[in-house]
Amino acid sequence: MPYFDAASSLPPHPVAREALLAALDDGWADPGRLHRAGRRARMLLDAARETAAEAVGCRPDELTFTSSGTRALHTGIVGALAGRARAGRHLLVSAVEHSAVLHAADVHRNAGGTVAEIGVDRAGRVAPDDVAAALAAGPGPAALVCVQSANHEVGTRQPVVEIAEVCRAAGVPLLVDAAQSLPWEPVGGDWSVLTGSAHKWGGPGGVGLLVVRKGVRFAPPGPVDERESGRAPGFENIPAIVAAAASLRAVRQEAAAEAARLRELVDRIRARVPELVPDVEVVGDQEHRLPGIVTFSCLYVDGEALLHALDRGGFAVSSGSSCTSSTLTPSHVLRAMGVLSEGNVRVSLPPGTPAEEVERFLAVLPGTVAAVRDQLSPPPPVTVPAADGDALTVDSLGKLCPVPVIELARAIGQVRVGGVITVLSDDTAARLDIPAWCAMRGHEYLGESPVDVGPGTAYRVRRSA
Repeated sequence: MPYFDAASSLPPHPVAREALLAALDDGWADPGRLHRAGRRARMLLDAARETAAEAVGCRPDELTFTSSGTRALHTGIVGALAGRARAGRHLLVSAVEHSAVLHAADVHRNAGGTVAEIGVDRAGRVAPDDVAAALAAGPGPAALVCVQSANHEVGTRQPVVEIAEVCRAAGVPLLVDAAQSLPWEPVGGDWSVLTGSAHKWGGPGGVGLLVVRKGVRFAPPGPVDERESGRAPGFENIPAIVAAAASLRAVRQEAAAEAARLRELVDRIRARVPELVPDVEVVGDQEHRLPGIVTFSCLYVDGEALLHALDRGGFAVSSGSSCTSSTLTPSHVLRAMGVLSEGNVRVSLPPGTPAEEVERFLAVLPGTVAAVRDQLSPPPPVTVPAADGDALTVDSLGKLCPVPVIELARAIGQVRVGGVITVLSDDTAARLDIPAWCAMRGHEYLGESPVDVGPGTAYRVRRSA
């Protein structure tokens, strides 16, 4: 079964498997002991640190191995904020950061700190000028800025080098979540803290990287011990660490050629999906993106139903859409970008993906989307025409995504050009998907207001053609 969910996790790289098995024999002892077994374990740990540091582009004594990428992010954020407590307690994060960053931001806010989000454009990119404006806006001096190197859901790369220059000029450290980009290349720029996760490049799960540059004020959250510079307490999983470092070096050796090949396959998907499937929006930056990720959203489709249908068709894909029967809120990334969230599919190709599998996916996709759309054909919408015939109200209260948009599409032809349709909906995704539908269809979105009675929102759309 083709596995097209590499952005979530990769199967073990052959080098990782070999290194793990070899290190099990020599890396089981306590690397803090002076006996022969301890010294052997210490040599393996030190060698792994040097290998990983070379791939990251840092000094070995700046790199700490943690129990996961999430733990690296949490420790990095908390430690950097604590180290800068005298300077300020204001945290800046981009609106499309990984949920682990947002969770850490929530903890900081609940502890009395302040947090502000930096917006993105429709491609998901953070503008350096917006970072500068957020740093100047306050409240108070910023303690830390968090910007990922590349987005997990849509693959958009961020201008980290330029953002790092802005942060350096302001005297504020920059933390970079490099989980998605680190397998492909080092992160450039004068960043202060960087994190990564081994399972993103085919290393073992349960190994993360935390890099803190020399000179950066950093106070690890307690309790701490003497291991890993006090930044990752507990006994090191040396076999897994060795496998993580060895596999990172191995994937980097293959990265340039594989990136070019995967980018060509992704370009093929980006171009052909809109040709094969009607009413689709391909999202993410066309140029500044990771080589193996392409994300698109399909109108009039339940995201969960589409993923299950593709799984039955033999393809493992993921979704940034929370527009499903079990979740009531759209993806925070798609929401921040202002793009369509319903029927979202993320295809992330692992290294070595054959072109034939991509062609088979493109052959299966149109029929799969059509079948899901047929299953989600609701009865005609309940409409209330105005007396003058130039306005119509569609009652979609109590109906989940994608039904409000489907009912809007069915009703739009019932008003004259220039007429206004009001959609009543209490579905959270409608706030994102109705404006996105208008942009795709060329109609004018007039805004929203609370319904007159009870919960819900009234969305107004003017028919343009």
